[in-house]
Amino acid sequence: MAGRACLVLLQDMEARSRWLTNPVLRRVAIAAVLATLAMGDLNSAPAAASRPNVNALVLSDQARRLLVLQHRSLQTEFMGCMIGEIREGTIVVHRIAPADVEPSHSTATWVTPYKSCEDAGWTGTVGIIHTHPTGERCWYFFPSTRVATSDAASFARSRYAVDAIMCGDYVVWVGRTLFEQRIVLVRRKQMGASILSGHMGAGDTP
Repeated sequence: MAGRACLVLLQDMEARSRWLTNPVLRRVAIAAVLATLAMGDLNSAPAAASRPNVNALVLSDQARRLLVLQHRSLQTEFMGCMIGEIREGTIVVHRIAPADVEPSHSTATWVTPYKSCEDAGWTGTVGIIHTHPTGERCWYFFPSTRVATSDAASFARSRYAVDAIMCGDYVVWVGRTLFEQRIVLVRRKQMGASILSGHMGAGDTP
């Protein structure tokens, strides 16, 4: 599994970087290696050419409701399989199904699946989404850098055209261009109340 392999790799790099006493420098060193791996995978993976570029992501009402409920009820990361279709550069997510995850493989800061969405019975999966319960570090590159995070490295190894992070009242997502975009789920003053309709595409802001 790509997620499990990425986790093992990250743990190995953390062990090897313990000689760096400064925790910030240690994280930067690990992230730099992940960035190299992520970019290399994007350029060399045999299936890369078959992954379509997308510029918009549309979430159905069911998908929005599930994400908000998961964010409100769970203190550990949740992973879901986004099931839908690709229409001329736009991914339309009809529903989100729970990924097959061992309870011990979901914590407040990471989650890894036991098996793929397809092996779990979810056909038509177009991407993966997971939550950050604390609403922090919701990015694929560290701020003001092109240093990839572990989420970006994991996406680089996946077969899907899109990846997303649920971060409180909004979703951050990327396609194969790794250009980060946002979808607002609920307005900050209405978190846990009304679910918004519509979507945001390239160039939109929350």
